[in-house]
Amino acid sequence: MISSIDPVTGETIATYEEMPLSEVAQAVEAADRAHQSWSRLEFAARALPMKRAAALLEERKDALALLMAREMGKPLAQGISEAEKCAWVCRHYAEHAHSFLVPEPIATDAAKSYVTFQPLGVVLGVMPWNFPFWQVFRFAAPALMAGNACLLKHASNVSGCALAIGDIARDAGFPEGLFGVLLIRAEAVTRVLEMPLVRAAALTGSSVAGRSIASQAGRMLKKCVLELGGSDPYVVLEDAELGPTVETCVASRLINGGQSCIAAKRFIVVRSLEHAFTERMVDAMRERTQGNPTEPGIDIGPLARRDLRDQVHAQVTESVRRGAVRALGGMVPPGAGAFYPPTVLTGVRPGMPAYDEETFGPVAAVIVAEDEADAIRIANDSPFGLGAAVFTRDRARGERIAAEEIQAGSCFVNAYVRSDPRLPFGGIKESGYGRELSHFGIREFVNIKTVYIA
Repeated sequence: MISSIDPVTGETIATYEEMPLSEVAQAVEAADRAHQSWSRLEFAARALPMKRAAALLEERKDALALLMAREMGKPLAQGISEAEKCAWVCRHYAEHAHSFLVPEPIATDAAKSYVTFQPLGVVLGVMPWNFPFWQVFRFAAPALMAGNACLLKHASNVSGCALAIGDIARDAGFPEGLFGVLLIRAEAVTRVLEMPLVRAAALTGSSVAGRSIASQAGRMLKKCVLELGGSDPYVVLEDAELGPTVETCVASRLINGGQSCIAAKRFIVVRSLEHAFTERMVDAMRERTQGNPTEPGIDIGPLARRDLRDQVHAQVTESVRRGAVRALGGMVPPGAGAFYPPTVLTGVRPGMPAYDEETFGPVAAVIVAEDEADAIRIANDSPFGLGAAVFTRDRARGERIAAEEIQAGSCFVNAYVRSDPRLPFGGIKESGYGRELSHFGIREFVNIKTVYIA
């Protein structure tokens, strides 16, 4: 049985039968059949159910937000925003997929030569619990508009969200089988990837999960796109406007309870601003309201599971043992649920989990740099390379650092990192490879084919 557990109370709210492998194989075959006809449709025809899916997401956003709150602890306002963002990505690809995939003529010695983009077939999406709708639509909207079929293996603790997405696909009018939900455990993913009709995979998750999927896909010579963990550095230079900078940093650190791959995690502050920045960050973090995510006015809910909360606390405890200082929080509160308070650690240095690892919770690590060059060195001193940000009044300086110095898939200046359907999204180093979103994302799961006519 697969269970969904309320992270507020620790109580089981739903159980689901795990799909037997024979049923999974039938879903793969049904997806391939649906793909064969779907891929022959004009883009305008594919866009119709995609636009209806966007409308349904907006119509059902309150119910979907409540489902997210109950299954993984997201505050209602953030869940509503997530559903609205999913509608945005659906409309974006419904409107632009044709222009992203229009054949490109290339002048050669041939009478005619060009590049065309054809779908691969069935794509398996292995998705996490932290943004249980956005992560799925971010992968599925471009893949479907490109002419592929999609199968979703969602995180087990958000199976209700997975089934709700399946309902939206059905009610929007996508062909039967084109988008399938597989209620299986992680151990069964290898068996799905081994099925010949599954042509590619997309994973959003940890670096450990990414290595596993990459090795399995590699053995079978199947394309995969990996969006993995991050320990995003936010570089605060001496000329940063302190008030707005702190507010932006705190917002990024605490969104979704800190459970975001692109949340700010390492705050690299030049020494002249160390004390002023830390004091303001502690005050701002302390002001945030934590509680039951189904109640209005809550900024931070619980973490998604108790084991995840305990893992974050172990990272904090070990960092303190190695010399970090708790400036705020850092203690497990009494009572049921998976709550963890907003936490600020100072004196963070290499060799501490708060410096070296991804902390997937509301924990801010303040790291002091001597100057700009030292801050850039510290920012890049990480196995991860997903997102980053730079704060300075000198926009040209910030742009130079963002474009040329920071090692990351995205780098923002005077703003927190976020994904946007119009911009490519992904990382380098242990944060994965490949890109989602924009025209780069829709071209990940197509055959880029050369056509040459003598």
